[in-house]
Amino acid sequence: MVRAKLVHFKLSRSIVSDLPMIVGHVLKGAIFRGGVVATLAVILGLSSFFNAPVAAKDKGSTVAKDARLGGNKARTRFVADLSKATDYRIFTLADPYRVIIDLPNVNFSLPEGLGNSGKGLVSAFRYGLFAPGKSRIVIDVIGPVHVEQSFILKPKGNVPAKLVVDIVPTDRKNFERRRRELYNKRREKNNVQPASVDKSIEILTREKKHKGRLRVVIDPGHGGLDPGASSAKGSKEKDVVLAFAKVLRKKMKQLGKYDVKLTRTVDVFVPLAERVKIAEDYNASLFVSIHADSISKRLASRTRGATIYTLSKKGSDLEAQAFAKKENQSDVLAGLDLPETSSEVGGILWDLTQRETKNQSLKFAGFAVNRMSSKTKFTQNKMRSANFRVLRSAIVPSVLIELGYISNPEDEKLLKSKKWQNGMAIEMTKAIDRFLKDLN
Repeated sequence: MVRAKLVHFKLSRSIVSDLPMIVGHVLKGAIFRGGVVATLAVILGLSSFFNAPVAAKDKGSTVAKDARLGGNKARTRFVADLSKATDYRIFTLADPYRVIIDLPNVNFSLPEGLGNSGKGLVSAFRYGLFAPGKSRIVIDVIGPVHVEQSFILKPKGNVPAKLVVDIVPTDRKNFERRRRELYNKRREKNNVQPASVDKSIEILTREKKHKGRLRVVIDPGHGGLDPGASSAKGSKEKDVVLAFAKVLRKKMKQLGKYDVKLTRTVDVFVPLAERVKIAEDYNASLFVSIHADSISKRLASRTRGATIYTLSKKGSDLEAQAFAKKENQSDVLAGLDLPETSSEVGGILWDLTQRETKNQSLKFAGFAVNRMSSKTKFTQNKMRSANFRVLRSAIVPSVLIELGYISNPEDEKLLKSKKWQNGMAIEMTKAIDRFLKDLN
């Protein structure tokens, strides 16, 4: 029975090399039977519910050295080479369909570009730091799937440890049934209660108070397994914006008047709703999200410049709407299953945003354009608006600043220039200072 299952694969050469250890593992009856697991995401707070982790004796830092795919659309195998056996959790998500593998802190030392293409049921996969001490592999699949089995093989001699995941196709009905069954079991075990709409409304309508020094939150976009845009030379948006955000924080602190916080200080993924929550919990007077966009190769050489975005329901134009839609996919790329807010809470959110923060956000955007223009070129439409998740705070004025197009060679050169970063941070600091002076 086992042998027939293995023969069913149309295996690649690299997968075939794994068969001796895998067959031995199967014959010993040590396979851990994986399964799909549902996740629950709640407004202004995230909670995921997984199946029980696989036990592993080896603890400590783990290095992922390689990964590969084998099989076809009837059954596909994912194999990752690890420096040691480790715990892991595995579950699936829909819309789009994904298989998620969570591990302890793993150092991914994998070949550049690995995972950009797929095989069989897998269209692509990505990996990175998902949260402090937690790494994640996200496997994009072409439709509803079931994790038939998953297991860890311990290292043996010169052969590394292996994480093996076998996935097979299923239909939407059975996919949802499995999710529902496993979620209900996990919920009963942990006595999890649904999110409270009343609590969400309370958070959204709380009074904004300015006590002591005013506070600013700077948000370096993307991070971890969500790299954002990239250039032809391999520069990644997540790295460029983090470097700039640190320079901006330094300039802000040198004023000696404001408290400044970054949503991330290392290469780690932060959910969009959590970025908003950081600003609200910090009682910030301003939230500035930093990004660097890209465009198709055909237009990259002639498309450059900065743009400042504020929040709106429909978007100022089709291009702004498309950009917001792309940015709002960050959570999906990282393997989160996030529903939109309910219509009741969403209505309150929009009313409050329009009434309390829209004008302030636009005011700061104007200051920023005036100061930044001396250091960089702007796009034709300097100020735009769209429905960005990361700008959906009802109590904190928020803007998203595209420093430039990382896909454009000229912009890329500036974005990576310490001299340019320093000069731009100085001008942006002046804009923030001008805005905050009006709040005192």
